[in-house]
Amino acid sequence: MIEKVKNILSSKEIPDGFIKVTEKPLGTLTSEQKAILNRKGNILYNQGKYEEARRIFLATGYSDGLTRIGDKYAQTNNELKALKLYLLAHNTKKVEPIYQKIANVMSALIEE
Repeated sequence: MIEKVKNILSSKEIPDGFIKVTEKPLGTLTSEQKAILNRKGNILYNQGKYEEARRIFLATGYSDGLTRIGDKYAQTNNELKALKLYLLAHNTKKVEPIYQKIANVMSALIEE
């Protein structure tokens, strides 16, 4: 069942608005610019300005920052938003439990 969920979520057949993972870091940033932006993102994160930090981490592709923002979403039961960021961060350790929850919900719905 988990494999089915993975296939569904990674296919192009997902309805618009469900989950979008097409954001890519800006290719025009130098490593120095990314470092400066990531520091700014970390400052914003530490100040509790998670959305501002998220935008920076998306622009730079900073996987640790994306994972930390994903963790904040997961703590507030926004697991689909968390899943999106974990996927963008290539954090399979964090993705697997969410896939399991989705599979469990789908199994329960199918059994009804």
